[in-house]
Amino acid sequence: MRAKGKKSLYIETSVVSYLTARPSRDIITAAYQQITREWWAFEIRKYTCYISDFVLAEITKGDPKAAVLRQKAVAGFAQLSLTPLVRTLVHEYEKVLAIPRSARLDLFHIAISVANGMDYIVSWNFKHIANAFIREKLQGVNYKLSLRTPTICSPEELTGDDYE
Repeated sequence: MRAKGKKSLYIETSVVSYLTARPSRDIITAAYQQITREWWAFEIRKYTCYISDFVLAEITKGDPKAAVLRQKAVAGFAQLSLTPLVRTLVHEYEKVLAIPRSARLDLFHIAISVANGMDYIVSWNFKHIANAFIREKLQGVNYKLSLRTPTICSPEELTGDDYE
Protein backbone atom coordinates (compact mmCIF):
# COMPACT_ATOMS: atom_id res chain seq x y z
CA MET A 1 0.00 0.00 0.00
CA ARG A 2 1.05 3.57 -0.62
CA ALA A 3 2.43 5.77 2.13
CA LYS A 4 0.03 8.57 2.93
CA GLY A 5 0.51 11.57 0.66
CA LYS A 6 3.11 9.95 -1.56
CA LYS A 7 2.61 9.42 -5.27
CA SER A 8 3.24 5.96 -6.74
CA LEU A 9 6.23 5.45 -9.00
CA TYR A 10 6.99 2.49 -11.25
CA ILE A 11 10.73 2.22 -11.82
CA GLU A 12 11.54 0.73 -15.22
CA THR A 13 14.74 -1.27 -15.69
CA SER A 14 16.75 1.40 -17.52
CA VAL A 15 16.76 3.61 -14.40
CA VAL A 16 18.16 0.84 -12.20
CA SER A 17 20.76 0.05 -14.86
CA TYR A 18 21.93 3.66 -15.11
CA LEU A 19 22.05 3.93 -11.32
CA THR A 20 24.40 1.02 -10.82
CA ALA A 21 26.45 0.92 -14.03
CA ARG A 22 30.11 1.81 -14.23
CA PRO A 23 30.52 5.39 -15.48
CA SER A 24 30.18 5.51 -19.24
CA ARG A 25 32.66 7.18 -21.57
CA ASP A 26 29.72 8.33 -23.70
CA ILE A 27 28.96 11.86 -22.55
CA ILE A 28 25.16 11.56 -22.84
CA THR A 29 25.02 8.21 -21.07
CA ALA A 30 27.37 9.54 -18.36
CA ALA A 31 25.05 12.51 -17.86
CA TYR A 32 22.01 10.23 -17.54
CA GLN A 33 23.92 8.11 -15.02
CA GLN A 34 24.83 11.15 -12.92
CA ILE A 35 21.30 12.53 -13.07
CA THR A 36 19.98 9.13 -11.99
CA ARG A 37 22.38 8.88 -9.06
CA GLU A 38 21.48 12.38 -7.82
CA TRP A 39 17.77 11.78 -8.35
CA TRP A 40 17.99 8.48 -6.47
CA ALA A 41 19.81 10.17 -3.59
CA PHE A 42 17.53 13.20 -3.25
CA GLU A 43 14.17 12.53 -4.87
CA ILE A 44 13.17 8.88 -4.74
CA ARG A 45 12.10 8.97 -1.09
CA LYS A 46 9.29 11.35 -2.07
CA TYR A 47 7.51 8.44 -3.80
CA THR A 48 6.15 5.02 -3.01
CA CYS A 49 8.26 2.94 -5.38
CA TYR A 50 7.29 -0.18 -7.27
CA ILE A 51 8.99 -2.61 -9.60
CA SER A 52 7.69 -5.76 -11.28
CA ASP A 53 8.63 -9.32 -12.07
CA PHE A 54 9.73 -7.96 -15.45
CA VAL A 55 12.21 -5.53 -13.87
CA LEU A 56 13.56 -8.30 -11.65
CA ALA A 57 14.00 -10.60 -14.64
CA GLU A 58 15.90 -7.94 -16.58
CA ILE A 59 18.18 -6.78 -13.76
CA THR A 60 19.37 -10.31 -12.99
CA LYS A 61 20.83 -10.67 -16.49
CA GLY A 62 24.40 -9.87 -17.45
CA ASP A 63 27.45 -9.60 -15.22
CA PRO A 64 26.70 -11.32 -11.89
CA LYS A 65 28.37 -8.58 -9.79
CA ALA A 66 26.40 -5.87 -11.59
CA ALA A 67 23.21 -7.90 -11.19
CA VAL A 68 23.74 -8.02 -7.43
CA LEU A 69 24.13 -4.22 -7.31
CA ARG A 70 20.93 -3.77 -9.31
CA GLN A 71 19.02 -6.17 -7.06
CA LYS A 72 20.24 -4.41 -3.91
CA ALA A 73 19.13 -1.05 -5.31
CA VAL A 74 15.49 -2.20 -5.58
CA ALA A 75 15.42 -4.59 -2.62
CA GLY A 76 12.93 -2.59 -0.56
CA PHE A 77 10.44 -1.80 -3.31
CA ALA A 78 7.01 -3.39 -3.61
CA GLN A 79 6.61 -5.75 -6.53
CA LEU A 80 3.71 -5.66 -8.99
CA SER A 81 2.63 -8.96 -10.54
CA LEU A 82 1.27 -10.12 -13.85
CA THR A 83 -2.54 -10.20 -13.85
CA PRO A 84 -5.22 -10.93 -16.45
CA LEU A 85 -5.72 -7.16 -16.87
CA VAL A 86 -2.02 -6.69 -17.62
CA ARG A 87 -2.20 -9.40 -20.30
CA THR A 88 -5.29 -7.77 -21.82
CA LEU A 89 -3.62 -4.37 -21.87
CA VAL A 90 -0.49 -5.75 -23.52
CA HIS A 91 -2.68 -7.20 -26.26
CA GLU A 92 -4.48 -3.84 -26.73
CA TYR A 93 -1.25 -1.84 -26.69
CA GLU A 94 0.40 -4.18 -29.22
CA LYS A 95 -2.25 -3.25 -31.77
CA VAL A 96 -1.74 0.51 -31.40
CA LEU A 97 1.74 1.38 -30.11
CA ALA A 98 3.76 -0.25 -32.91
CA ILE A 99 6.49 -1.40 -30.54
CA PRO A 100 8.55 -4.11 -32.26
CA ARG A 101 8.31 -7.70 -31.07
CA SER A 102 11.94 -7.51 -29.91
CA ALA A 103 10.91 -4.83 -27.39
CA ARG A 104 7.64 -6.48 -26.32
CA LEU A 105 8.72 -6.44 -22.67
CA ASP A 106 8.33 -2.65 -22.75
CA LEU A 107 4.60 -3.17 -23.29
CA PHE A 108 4.50 -5.14 -20.05
CA HIS A 109 6.20 -2.32 -18.13
CA ILE A 110 3.56 0.09 -19.39
CA ALA A 111 0.63 -2.29 -18.89
CA ILE A 112 1.53 -3.28 -15.35
CA SER A 113 1.84 0.39 -14.41
CA VAL A 114 -1.54 1.25 -15.91
CA ALA A 115 -3.25 -1.81 -14.43
CA ASN A 116 -1.98 -0.89 -10.96
CA GLY A 117 -2.89 2.79 -11.17
CA MET A 118 0.64 4.14 -10.92
CA ASP A 119 1.01 7.92 -10.87
CA TYR A 120 4.36 7.82 -12.70
CA ILE A 121 6.49 5.55 -14.84
CA VAL A 122 10.12 6.61 -14.71
CA SER A 123 12.34 5.44 -17.56
CA TRP A 124 15.34 6.36 -19.68
CA ASN A 125 13.92 4.28 -22.54
CA PHE A 126 13.06 7.10 -24.94
CA LYS A 127 12.50 4.76 -27.86
CA HIS A 128 9.61 2.63 -26.55
CA ILE A 129 8.40 4.07 -23.23
CA ALA A 130 9.26 7.71 -22.44
CA ASN A 131 8.43 8.84 -25.95
CA ALA A 132 5.95 11.57 -26.90
CA PHE A 133 4.43 9.52 -29.74
CA ILE A 134 4.01 6.45 -27.53
CA ARG A 135 2.47 8.57 -24.75
CA GLU A 136 -0.03 10.11 -27.16
CA LYS A 137 -1.15 6.75 -28.55
CA LEU A 138 -1.23 5.23 -25.06
CA GLN A 139 -3.48 8.01 -23.78
CA GLY A 140 -5.88 7.38 -26.66
CA VAL A 141 -6.10 3.65 -25.95
CA ASN A 142 -6.49 4.17 -22.21
CA TYR A 143 -9.15 6.82 -22.71
CA LYS A 144 -11.21 4.34 -24.75
CA LEU A 145 -10.72 1.75 -22.00
CA SER A 146 -11.59 4.28 -19.25
CA LEU A 147 -8.13 3.87 -17.72
CA ARG A 148 -5.83 6.58 -16.38
CA THR A 149 -2.44 6.90 -18.08
CA PRO A 150 0.46 7.44 -15.69
CA THR A 151 2.81 10.32 -16.34
CA ILE A 152 5.75 8.79 -18.21
CA CYS A 153 9.03 10.63 -17.78
CA SER A 154 12.75 10.43 -17.07
CA PRO A 155 14.22 10.86 -13.58
CA GLU A 156 15.37 14.33 -14.63
CA GLU A 157 11.74 15.38 -15.10
CA LEU A 158 10.82 14.26 -11.59
CA THR A 159 12.93 16.69 -9.66
CA GLY A 160 11.54 19.14 -7.15
CA ASP A 161 12.37 22.75 -6.45
CA ASP A 162 14.72 21.72 -3.65
CA TYR A 163 16.90 19.63 -5.97
CA GLU A 164 20.36 21.17 -5.50
